[in-house]
Amino acid sequence: MKRFLIIIFFFSFFTGFSQTKLSGIVIDESGSPIAFANIVFPNSTEGTITNDNGRFYIESDNTYDSVTISFIGYESMDIQLDKKVNYNMEIVLNESMEQLKEVVVYTGKQSKKNNPAVDILKKIWAKKRENGVRKFKQYQYDKYEKIEFDLNTIDSALIKSKLFRGLEFMFENLDTSRVTGKTYLPMFLNETFSKVYGDNVIQEEKEDVLGNKSSGFEGHQAITAFVEDLYTDYDVYDNYLKFFDKSFTSPLSKTGVDTYNYVLSDSTYIDNKWCYNIIYYPRRKNELTFKGDFWVADTTFAIKKINLQVTKSANINWVKEIYIEQEFDVVNDSVFLLKRDYMLSDFSISKKEKSRGIYGKRTSVYDNYQFNTSRPEDFYKSVSDPYDPRVFSRDSTFWSNARLERLNDDEFGIFQLLDTLKTVPKFRTYYDIVSILGSGYVEIDKWNIDIGDIYSTFGFNDAEGTRIRAGARTYFGQNDTWRLEGYMAYGFTDKKFKHGFSAKFLLDRKSRLIVSGGHRRDIEQLGLSLTSTNDVLGRSIASSSLVTVGNNNRLTNIDLSTFNVEMEPLKNFRVRFGSSFRNLSSALPEDFNLDYVDPESPTGVSSEVKQFDINTTLIYTPGRRIIGYGVEPVNVNDDYSTLLLNYTKGIEGFLESDFDYERLQFSYRQPWQIGGFGRLTSSVELGKTFGEVPLSLLSVVPGNQTLFSLYNTFPNLDFYEFVTDTYATLHLEHNFNGRIFSRIPILRNWNLREIVGLRGAWGQLSDENRALSAPANIPLMAPEDQIYWEYSFGIGNIFKIFRIDFNFRGNYLDNPDARRFGVTGSFGFNF
Repeated sequence: MKRFLIIIFFFSFFTGFSQTKLSGIVIDESGSPIAFANIVFPNSTEGTITNDNGRFYIESDNTYDSVTISFIGYESMDIQLDKKVNYNMEIVLNESMEQLKEVVVYTGKQSKKNNPAVDILKKIWAKKRENGVRKFKQYQYDKYEKIEFDLNTIDSALIKSKLFRGLEFMFENLDTSRVTGKTYLPMFLNETFSKVYGDNVIQEEKEDVLGNKSSGFEGHQAITAFVEDLYTDYDVYDNYLKFFDKSFTSPLSKTGVDTYNYVLSDSTYIDNKWCYNIIYYPRRKNELTFKGDFWVADTTFAIKKINLQVTKSANINWVKEIYIEQEFDVVNDSVFLLKRDYMLSDFSISKKEKSRGIYGKRTSVYDNYQFNTSRPEDFYKSVSDPYDPRVFSRDSTFWSNARLERLNDDEFGIFQLLDTLKTVPKFRTYYDIVSILGSGYVEIDKWNIDIGDIYSTFGFNDAEGTRIRAGARTYFGQNDTWRLEGYMAYGFTDKKFKHGFSAKFLLDRKSRLIVSGGHRRDIEQLGLSLTSTNDVLGRSIASSSLVTVGNNNRLTNIDLSTFNVEMEPLKNFRVRFGSSFRNLSSALPEDFNLDYVDPESPTGVSSEVKQFDINTTLIYTPGRRIIGYGVEPVNVNDDYSTLLLNYTKGIEGFLESDFDYERLQFSYRQPWQIGGFGRLTSSVELGKTFGEVPLSLLSVVPGNQTLFSLYNTFPNLDFYEFVTDTYATLHLEHNFNGRIFSRIPILRNWNLREIVGLRGAWGQLSDENRALSAPANIPLMAPEDQIYWEYSFGIGNIFKIFRIDFNFRGNYLDNPDARRFGVTGSFGFNF
């Protein structure tokens, strides 16, 4: 979500050629707006639909002298157009008294039975798997894609504001959106050309990227990653279309008849094919739905044209408009192939009509289809390198041939505009401020380093008192093959300096062979995770008493050194070999000790552990997408599963290491998009330690004494309340995305979201490990007699940014100071 913040804030700091343009509002006789009314130019397939507030905008490259406005239950109206541009029209529709089949008038709700539009929809369902490239054994085609960001709703007040004083030249050439009618200023453009190959027999597809070119803020990794994550591929024939981590019901879905009203509106020839026009609009407000229309052929029942526009009442944040158009080519009587795909999103802080925002536009053009050319399976396995430097350095001749749709004058102007802006000090200041807020780092370009993370500057806990921290990292660009990073910290109560340092080197880009290492000396809360930390830079929020409940005095001094070798022999399959050496001791021995029985100690007890480990980790993340080929690529999606298998071997005696043991751990995390019912996140973790180890090396069931909702922790457990050497945990969290609240009249307009959670943990602790540790000031307990469990109910999207969870403890209520109930929360900018 930080990437989204960068887009919104960055661009917030910052006359077309059509022949016919119309805008206005459609109302009834009482003055109430009519949502989803049909606006169409006569004898054409060009039209639009009014939004929830009855407003519309339409433009065409053709000249029309009239427009037709209609809606079920009202008399149609033909309006003569005396001029090419007609803005702010007010159109009043009269209620129809026409009787149809003994029904006085159609209402907004359309029947599911005896509806010719629904009959056609059923034929689309039956034929959808026979249309397009699925009809052939093999296929290939060229794909050209351009993604653009524009500042919109530019008026004289904005241009003359102090914010843009001295930058007026930016607004010399403004264009008007053909979808919304708003003026806009292009700020970022990315172009990609690729060849796509597929085989329906063996179910394989690959895309070879041959060219990639960015203009604007191409060096900013967060913006580029946001763009990649924003526009994922979709198929309008699917039951649900995913945008911005939300599942919208497709108007072509088999569940569409329960979600949409359908009206058979018109029929005509398109490219010598007789087609039907069907208008659709949602049955209920506040659901993730579209409004629009589509044209469908009468024999193949393949979609010829379709447009989808998200309703303003849909439960989605920061997005005022989503508009999609798809056009299909008629190859022959039975084959319709996707020709052009256009998507526009209007990002804005407010959904008010005149609020300013950012257009994000993606245009994909497809051409040169070829079929039934068989290729060996190895062809699909050998994917080309999308980060080949040659891909990013194509000349103008390449792009002249690759652009299946030419750039317009405004898009060509982005190159010159951004080159100029980068030399303007005032603009650079705006950029720097927003970049710092989004990334947490202050860029020092002349030294190629970033200062930060600024959000970790201050802290407080019982051991250190007030704490300050400052850090830096090298940063030459998003594809750096090496990176150094470190920090220094100081506690004013313990009067001690702390530090952390790491170094990473990418030795081979193809296999992603990375060598890394580092050292850290600090204070940390280790009771927040079942796995031993090997992070030499991180610091959990649980280490600060400013945001914890109860006594946060079970902190650990950690002196950690690590060395790792990692490679990716197969896509999204990583293998990591590493070693670590750590010294662990209590940061507050009066309140929390890590003592263990040590026959070699003069007192028979030692309070510090020295431990050398080697570990092997296998990580599989199918479906994960990244951007950048450097040592630290950025994830651009979060809907992939993660499977992790880790083996750790502790070696006694090496570097005075204290214990010999083995540990095996497995975890599986999977997000599930459950159609229109929201998103379920599940995770399972299993582990076992073989051998005798003290408390500091055991697996602690993750408690959560913070005020924040942290996934994979138990918010009603204190730190170190349960300690295990064998364990199994399960976490389930489902976000209904407002599906329930949208049906409650009072709550409907608040766009709240329901979240439920269920968590469980089972574990054992051997008698030998209890006897070895036996610290005097905390009990050593494991949830062995019965599975420990919790459940929670949460409300999200409060004022669009807050979430609050009410957490309930299911059992073990007799534990000392057991917390039966707790409230946690979080905040963030989520769609």
